[in-house]
Amino acid sequence: MASRAKKSPRSRVRGYMFDLDGTLVLGDRSGKSYDVLPGAIQTLNRLKEQGIPYVVLTNGSAQPPPSQAAKLRGVGLPIEDSQMLTPSSVTTGVLQRRGVRRVLVLGSTGVGWCLQQAGIEVRFVPDEDHGAYDAVYVGWHPDCGMKDIEMACNAIWGGAKLYVASDVPFFASKQGRTIGYSYAITAAIRRMTKVPAIITGKPSQYALSFLARHLGVRKSEVGVVGDDPLVEMIMARRGGATGIGVCTGTTSRAQWLKQPTSRRPHRIIENVGELLGE
Repeated sequence: MASRAKKSPRSRVRGYMFDLDGTLVLGDRSGKSYDVLPGAIQTLNRLKEQGIPYVVLTNGSAQPPPSQAAKLRGVGLPIEDSQMLTPSSVTTGVLQRRGVRRVLVLGSTGVGWCLQQAGIEVRFVPDEDHGAYDAVYVGWHPDCGMKDIEMACNAIWGGAKLYVASDVPFFASKQGRTIGYSYAITAAIRRMTKVPAIITGKPSQYALSFLARHLGVRKSEVGVVGDDPLVEMIMARRGGATGIGVCTGTTSRAQWLKQPTSRRPHRIIENVGELLGE
């Protein structure tokens, strides 16, 4: 009996997740302006025309998803509000399933927006309320100070769990490699409290499961398109999805090829414009 031909990674993909910074756009450090990367608009339009579902999942948590989607549409990217996801989108679902009702947020108002929309009580620091919290959630917080760190530690010592939008040290921007604030903030909190951090953004399986449900496909049928071996590719490999690495952000083709299997894409493309090519 002839052996069954093994499916190529591309043939298994029924829906796509795109990273944002370094994959579809290069933004400035504040996230207020974007330069669209080659092929991004054309590729998303082709997917839309062909009826192939896609979402954008950024590890950036500063903006509410509808606000970010509107800005991306403003530079020509066909991204509806429902297609724009952030770690806070994922976090909201996780907290609801765990019965979390009150959260101390270290971050901008955009970090807590999704939680508030779901009816979760959110407090931002600095805040004089020293009551009990079910969770501490760390996101985009460039103005973080010692009062924020102290309040987070006190909440955790009082029984709160630590949730983190992104544990990635750097991301790609127009200015080059840019520090991830939540990574640094979380390091300080964990050094003090010794508690584990529950990561909700990429590369967590919380994130992959969430976006697969959003796309209406199995995790194994998701094409994960991104520029970071420690983020998108680890997530894809761990979850059985298909990893597609671009060379427009933090990682060059030569660097991709040097990655261990656990962080190596199934396919390398120069930019997203090559995604649907033969």
